[in-house]
Amino acid sequence: MAEIGKGVTAGKLAINVQKRLTRAQEKVLQKLGKADETRDVVFEEMVANFNKQMAEGTKLQKDLKAYLAAVKTMHDASRRLQDCLADMYEPDWFGKEEMDALAEDTDTLWLDYHQSITDKSLQNMDIYLSQFPDIKARIAKRDRKLVDFDSARHHFTSLQKGKKKDEAKIAKAEEDLGRAQKIFEELNVELQDELPALWDRRVGVYVNTFQSLAGHQEKFHKEMSKLSQNLNDIMTKLEEQRQIKKGATAASKTGDCAKSEGANHSESASSAPKRSAPPPGPPPSRPPPRLTPSPNQQQQNVSPFEDEPSVHDTNTDSTTTTLQSAVTNGSDGELPPGFLYKVKAVHDYAATDGDELELKMGDVVLVLAFDNPDEQDDGWLMGLKESQWFQKKDISAKGVFPENFTQRV
Repeated sequence: MAEIGKGVTAGKLAINVQKRLTRAQEKVLQKLGKADETRDVVFEEMVANFNKQMAEGTKLQKDLKAYLAAVKTMHDASRRLQDCLADMYEPDWFGKEEMDALAEDTDTLWLDYHQSITDKSLQNMDIYLSQFPDIKARIAKRDRKLVDFDSARHHFTSLQKGKKKDEAKIAKAEEDLGRAQKIFEELNVELQDELPALWDRRVGVYVNTFQSLAGHQEKFHKEMSKLSQNLNDIMTKLEEQRQIKKGATAASKTGDCAKSEGANHSESASSAPKRSAPPPGPPPSRPPPRLTPSPNQQQQNVSPFEDEPSVHDTNTDSTTTTLQSAVTNGSDGELPPGFLYKVKAVHDYAATDGDELELKMGDVVLVLAFDNPDEQDDGWLMGLKESQWFQKKDISAKGVFPENFTQRV
């Protein structure tokens, strides 16, 4: 059986070699113009479209894979950034648990995005292109069978035109011609049906591929936008927390320095007082004062004993200081009705207009809303000293003052 098998294989090999030689001779004769060639212009256009379609599909598949690789790279970079932030984020900072959950959600979103594109877009392209190799092989086979058909046709014609006609050879050549024609026409008809349909199918494939890709991109970017906003909110609140702690620390240092200055003043009356912090910049610029006191008010504000030293003034200042101290110590209590919040002066401020409030470091001011919001200048607040409120319960002594000379309590 082994010898028979070898013989059959050798016979098939010889037949294939003979076919190749015959086809090669036929192609040479056709190129030299010594033999006519069967041409089908319509089919040739189909083949040209097929080759173009296969090249475009292959390029699209390649670019999709490159896009997926870029998504994977971005995912890896995003994960490294999240890990870096998690390592630096201290446990006592605001939003530590939220940050950890945010990092996990971000990683999951990237994974889902990559997998969705792989399943919906790239796999569809893979399936679409998987049919091209078979059709390409059948087109090549159809071309070979066309050469066989032309060769058989020429051989049959030459036998018919020969001077010495051999009827047996003619009959055999006619039989070979019929068989070659049948094989060629079967392949030709099938491809003429399939190639136009395949060419039209490319539109639907492109629509589905890019529609799916666009949908997944839209969903991904919407979800990523939410996560990014959450991250921004956490960072904003973390900065606010830092500023609050920074302000509390500065206030504590101001109090300590004030105590230290008092002690130094007791030891040496000639020593100059020290500031706990550098003074702020100049108060915000204001337009001309909105309120101009009347001559009567100006006279009421001027003491007839202004130029004369008086023991009574000293006693009054001492009493006022004591009252301010008592009010300041109770400034964390309930806010009187009608006021917005409290602030404490962290620097002295000398009023320059009749509607401004004179401030000394440590004064507690109750902030009021402006009667007309349009009259409020940027950087300025309206208020009344808490000591004056508890003393007279009258807001007529209210005035404006620069916000940057105070700190909210």
